[in-house]
Amino acid sequence: MKMTFRWFGSGSDPVPLKYIRQIPGMTGLMGLLDKPAGVDWPEDEFKALVEEVHEAGLELEVVESVNVHEDIKMGVPSRDEYIDNYISTVKMLARHGVKVVIYNFMPVFDWLRTDLARVIPEDGSNSMYYDEREISGLGPLDIVRRMGEESGGFSLPGWEPERLALLEKTLRQYEGMTGDGLRANYRYFLDAVIPVCEDVGVRMACHPDDPAWPIFGLPRIAHSQEDFDKIISLRDSPANTVCLCTGSLGSNPENDVVQAIRHFGEMNRIGAMHVRNLKFLGERHFRESAHLSSVGDLDMYAVMKAIYDTCPDTYIRPDHGRMIWDETGRPGYGLYDRALGVAYLTGLWEAIEKNAK
Repeated sequence: MKMTFRWFGSGSDPVPLKYIRQIPGMTGLMGLLDKPAGVDWPEDEFKALVEEVHEAGLELEVVESVNVHEDIKMGVPSRDEYIDNYISTVKMLARHGVKVVIYNFMPVFDWLRTDLARVIPEDGSNSMYYDEREISGLGPLDIVRRMGEESGGFSLPGWEPERLALLEKTLRQYEGMTGDGLRANYRYFLDAVIPVCEDVGVRMACHPDDPAWPIFGLPRIAHSQEDFDKIISLRDSPANTVCLCTGSLGSNPENDVVQAIRHFGEMNRIGAMHVRNLKFLGERHFRESAHLSSVGDLDMYAVMKAIYDTCPDTYIRPDHGRMIWDETGRPGYGLYDRALGVAYLTGLWEAIEKNAK
């Protein structure tokens, strides 16, 4: 297991690399460049990022947010140009030591919350929160405006302004799209990209829909174990894998997260893990909690045991944390609570490992 940390870059992330390096058990980053979907990432910028990370004593073997352009998801003729750019970026990342690319195939919205800083009554911290009732009567544009107002001035992954500026047009283009239609476009993408990944030694890892159900009538095809079985069957290859996010998949209590880890881990189809906990508050109603099992509804010991048993060499990062100790920063991505999450998860790992021996 390699413990990693998501980082948005020195010009965008208030958490410096030297703080991340000081977290016990930390090996590297799940990094990114702030680039629009569909562009060919510039090699000089990524090379500089890798050098900066290495100078801080950390690895950069996993990259998130090489975003899939909407034209690829919609299957329009211009998709081939964007797929060519994607392939070029994958090849470039491989040249600089990247082993896993985490991405998603969610139409329009990468993730959705109805509050980015809901106070948790039990301890006064705050975290991201979702209540389906709060979006009743709201349209997609209303949600975009709300997310922008609550972001604290930080950019939010998956909510890039240049992409959402075309929201109304994009939503119209998705009208009539079915899950099977989206999967057909997904297969076209994988058929082009996966052979290249096999050649250069990169694994593609698809992130689940977040939350784990359809929103605004858009087709969503990655929010259950059955969905991911279908995705893997679209292009059966060791390079076609899952980024199993316990919080995203676990937002629907009907999903057995531990079983899903064991299922895909035994298949060697987990490319990376995002590990976090959440608290169910009602139907399609939850908040993100501290990682500790007892303050949420996921059994984090069972999660880490399933990883240890079936995919012990995978990359893990603590996912969204609360804001605690008066920290301010990008919602979900403060330093303190994610660092506590690392300490907790690595403590569970040590106990599991010693018990196994």
